[in-house]
Amino acid sequence: MPTFTALTTLTGKDAADALAEGIETLDPAPTGVGVFELEDGSGLWEVGGYFDAPPDEAGLALLAAMHGARAFAVSELPEEDWVARVKRELTPVEAGRFFVYGSHDADKVPEGCEPLLIEAAMAFGTGHHGTTQGCLRALDRLAGQGFAARSVIDVGCGTAVLAMGAARLWPADVLTTALASDIDEIAVDVARANVVANGLEGRVTCLEAAGLDHPDIAAAAPFDLIFANILKGPLIDMADDLTARLAPGGRLILSGILNDQADDVIEVYSRAGNSLEFRDEIGDWTTTTLVRNP
Repeated sequence: MPTFTALTTLTGKDAADALAEGIETLDPAPTGVGVFELEDGSGLWEVGGYFDAPPDEAGLALLAAMHGARAFAVSELPEEDWVARVKRELTPVEAGRFFVYGSHDADKVPEGCEPLLIEAAMAFGTGHHGTTQGCLRALDRLAGQGFAARSVIDVGCGTAVLAMGAARLWPADVLTTALASDIDEIAVDVARANVVANGLEGRVTCLEAAGLDHPDIAAAAPFDLIFANILKGPLIDMADDLTARLAPGGRLILSGILNDQADDVIEVYSRAGNSLEFRDEIGDWTTTTLVRNP
């Protein structure tokens, strides 16, 4: 069955949410609607509808005009086995000592690495994005400098690859608490499946939480290491809360930051009581490692 997409952009989250609600009233109804902030610092939001039949283009045009959006771009997607395509295109990734791979590449795992199995069907956070690679490289660098964490949390964990990376580095008698939290229920289910697939049951606990709002997170704080691979806006909003949950001398590994946004994020976290230790650029993305001041 063919799939049709209708995509547009506009300014402001409230306007984007209102437009998304309008799309859901169309006939034929969409099978799904997504609202995403563009990661280019423009302040624009993308709104997309997904349809099993050709959408009502007149209705889309009216909604765009009502909400101040650009004209919708409507496309028909060809039928394709997307998981098979991802398996063809996602080759293993090396980030420091870590080797991130899908089961279809299990025969390529080299000796002496720290392997992390992430299935291709669960593509978000596989390690191929510069932000995830940057976080794994930062983790590898810290361990190489002799840093060891007793407690770790990965906020906005996606596949939980970062929390699992920490559990691979430090044994249970060193790393006693490793949490992976995400606001999205599906992401948490994916994270739990990955923990099992990597034999890390009992080492990494996956939680559904909005930011740091969970009693298990409060009980486990302060943390020696916090990962937050999200976006500039949420990172800035969470600066005080993340710092408050970090032990003095603990490290923050932050990513999801475009290169030209990094100075703004570093400034906010510096004001919150942290010092920049290292920054790393991979393509368009920056990963920062900060230390909480005593």
